[in-house]
Order: sequence, then C-alpha cells, then structure tokens
Amino acid sequence: MATFLLDTSVIIDVLNNKKSRPALLRGLLQEGHLLACCPINIGEVYAGLRPGEEERTAQFVESLEYLSITRDIARRAGLIKRDFSRQGSTFSLAHALVAAVAIDAGCTLITDNVKDFPSSELRLHRLYR
Repeated sequence: MATFLLDTSVIIDVLNNKKSRPALLRGLLQEGHLLACCPINIGEVYAGLRPGEEERTAQFVESLEYLSITRDIARRAGLIKRDFSRQGSTFSLAHALVAAVAIDAGCTLITDNVKDFPSSELRLHRLYR
C-alpha cells in the first residue's frame, strides 16, 4: 500500500469530473492505496471555489489523508526553492512546499504539472493533460 499526495490540479479535475481523474483515484483506492492532500492544496482549491461548490469540495477534501507542514518540512521547502533559484530555475514556494511534504512523507505526488516539480528527490506519478 502506498500513499499518493494529490497535486491541486488533480483535486480540481476530480471535483469537476474531468480527464478521468475520478476513475484513476477510485482505482488507486480499490488497490488499497491512500490518497492525501496538504495545506497548500486546500488553500489553492478554496481560493478558486465558485458559489455552491463548498459542500462537495469539503466532503472530498475531508476524505483525504491530511499531511501537515511542520517546521522541518518548511525548512526543506525553503532549501529546495533556494537551490533551484540558484540554478536559475523558477520554482514557486507553494510547489516547493508540496514537494517537501511528499518527500517527508515518503509518498508519490500525482500531478500533470511535472515541470512544476523538478526536484530529483520527489517521486512523481505523471499524468497527462
């Protein structure tokens, strides 16, 4: 059994029933895997909510394992961002935090935005748009 951290774009696709994402997640659950989110995902999802979407969104987000951001994770995210910035790569703090959460938890990040997560320490489950 593995734990998969969902990128925000995946959560949004599930909520909007797009790109066969709900079927993908159902399949992972049926295989006994855990699905997770982190504070960054929740903040990003709620920032884009439209009226009437709150209840369904809350139900889905609450069904996911919650991986918090500790001081060590925040420190790791800062170092990841710093290192990529020094290499001339643009890496947002939000993406660095998501990457650090996944690395710390030893889980795989499910994303279709692979270019947003260049860290070699990070295990990715690559989806296609």
